[in-house]
Amino acid sequence: MRPTDRWRLVLGRYAQDRLPPAADARGPRYEAALDYLYGREYAGRGGRGDDGGEGPPPEPLPGSLDPSAPSVVDWLGEVRELFPRETVETIERHALDRYGLTELVSDPEVLARIEPSEELLKTLLSLKGHLDPSVLGEVRRVVRAVVEDLRRRLEKEVRAALTGRVSQHRHSPHAVAANFDPRGTIRANLRHWDAAGGRLVVERPLFFQRNTRRIPWEVVLLVDQSGSMVGSVIHSAVMAGILAGLPAYRLRLVVFDTSVVDLTDLATDPVELLMTVQLGGGTDIAQAVEYAAQVVENPARSVVVLVSDFCEGGPPSRLVAAVRRLVEARVTTIGLASLDGTAHPSYDRRMAQDLADVGMPVAALTPGRLAEWLAEVTAR
Repeated sequence: MRPTDRWRLVLGRYAQDRLPPAADARGPRYEAALDYLYGREYAGRGGRGDDGGEGPPPEPLPGSLDPSAPSVVDWLGEVRELFPRETVETIERHALDRYGLTELVSDPEVLARIEPSEELLKTLLSLKGHLDPSVLGEVRRVVRAVVEDLRRRLEKEVRAALTGRVSQHRHSPHAVAANFDPRGTIRANLRHWDAAGGRLVVERPLFFQRNTRRIPWEVVLLVDQSGSMVGSVIHSAVMAGILAGLPAYRLRLVVFDTSVVDLTDLATDPVELLMTVQLGGGTDIAQAVEYAAQVVENPARSVVVLVSDFCEGGPPSRLVAAVRRLVEARVTTIGLASLDGTAHPSYDRRMAQDLADVGMPVAALTPGRLAEWLAEVTAR
């Protein structure tokens, strides 16, 4: 693409009379597709008119500032045809987050055309309480696609951390590529060395056995469902689904805002869990911690994981006291300011420090790092 063609994409409608026509025959389609969305940037700004003086913003293209649902459908189809997938996801995210193009999540036909992504799921969960019932089928499709993708990427890593490290002293009859013992396999098959062909014939490959611990640890996962925690809620749901399938752990899943809801029965079904949570509202973290103290049966073999931004709506002293009581009861605790793929949190650092001072360390972890931490804690 020529530099002038790139500038045409940047300038949109303002390049029409100032730059030569695009060399690519599809150039006008690229320009129109981008201008349909990004032309909104000039709406109401009172920018420069075409004559170079101060004046009202240029007139919008027909339908560009207040599109009907069918025009959004056509626009989405055009974007998906013209641009690579990564660009499409960026454009869709801007349409939702920057320009409030809610037609993308309020019309079933439009929603059906959007590529499922974690960013789209965050938007849908944030708006779930306001969505028309007609789109809930498509919402569930997006939830399922994102959850399955996350679980596929996380499950191997999490299970490997939580079901034991490879034992280099014992072999297993189960052939698992990740547990392959190359040195042991060579030693066990040296008698099959083919000197003429210069190769080793492997008749019996060896695989390490994993150490497993079946200590009855209780894991109480407390998840803040305030609006700012949507990414962590998604990863917590997937993490809970994986933990619930491991026999060495007994999981209790609790979500909270100003109320506490025990969703342990849904822990094995992340899709239904995410369709159930209600993001937004106030936050009473102390109440959730107090609930955890009530359900813990064996404090010395219990872990409480608090996923929150630590923006406490109630008296901070009550939350600090509740955490202190858990620690004094010998419950292992950790606070997570973020549990997602980026671990870049925004949280109340003063509150987090107060909790750390009474024995609850606070960190931002990915699900894989949380699994490693749990493995270390429960290995003792």
